[in-house]
Amino acid sequence: MKTTKLLKGLCVMGSALLMPGLAHSADNCTGYDNLVSIYTQTLDLGGGHTLTVFRQSSIITTENRRYNLTTGECSGAALSTPDGNVRVQGFCARRDKDGDTSSVEFSQAPGAEKGVWRSTGGTGKFANASDSGWYQDVRTDGDMLVSQWGGNCS
Repeated sequence: MKTTKLLKGLCVMGSALLMPGLAHSADNCTGYDNLVSIYTQTLDLGGGHTLTVFRQSSIITTENRRYNLTTGECSGAALSTPDGNVRVQGFCARRDKDGDTSSVEFSQAPGAEKGVWRSTGGTGKFANASDSGWYQDVRTDGDMLVSQWGGNCS
């Protein structure tokens, strides 16, 4: 249960407009990733180790016209160790209204307050993106999660 709650608080690409102080001065793009859980399963590996896999629906809201209202899914895994640390890693794939696709990878180190993300590919306007940044979960309510994000978008 603790892992599932923590996972919902750690997952995916979040979104810095409404919470001053979280945006970094070098950020030229910020927003929110609004996520709804499709699937979550935790495997108890014994000895205090658990592995939680997840799949979520995602919609990005941002002032950045290229990313605004891109929709898709994020999937990943969270590994919990006996010392209570959790490491998260995964990928998101989204599509915009024109049919162009964008994919990113994300991760969060054990004990870190924020995670990191970077573009890994795409089509159309996202084809040569070298975007990267940070994310931090700001609201969790059951199967819903809102992550705030920022970074450098080319």
